Amino acid sequence: MTILFLMRAIDPPALNTPVPNGKLLLARGRFDTIVSKNSGGGATYAKIAAARELGIPVVMVQRPPIPDVEQVGDVEGAIAWLIEQL
Repeated sequence: MTILFLMRAIDPPALNTPVPNGKLLLARGRFDTIVSKNSGGGATYAKIAAARELGIPVVMVQRPPIPDVEQVGDVEGAIAWLIEQL
């Protein structure tokens, strides 16, 4: 299965910036739909509020579920976990 990404940016990425396989649309808005990730924080709320006020549709992308796996909080914890696996 091939995964393709649709990416939009105002300016092109810097040379040698890794870009995933897909289509890169370089355009400055005025767009008729807002697509936003549900990050759980308030940083993107202003654009959602503006879209509501202007009657612009919003597509909210839900985060995937967090896998039920062991987790560590820092680099040292990751190294210790890797050593335990060897």
